[in-house]
Amino acid sequence: MVVRAAKKKVCMYCEEKREPDYKNYEELRNFMTERGRIKGRKQTGLCAKHQRRLAVQIKRARQLGLLPYVVY
Repeated sequence: MVVRAAKKKVCMYCEEKREPDYKNYEELRNFMTERGRIKGRKQTGLCAKHQRRLAVQIKRARQLGLLPYVVY
């Protein structure tokens, strides 16, 4: 039986040397579930710093009406 080491996910924002922005709400939708919840770090593959900043930007976009709040 061969056991392979999983590839380490690289943060998309670190790789491209940029930050999440509320104005780019189409991109922010990729980090949300279909019900409007923010996905966790393990699912998004972001580093802790960018995951925190992403959450702030999603919340900012929600207040401006660009993204939906959680739908039950």
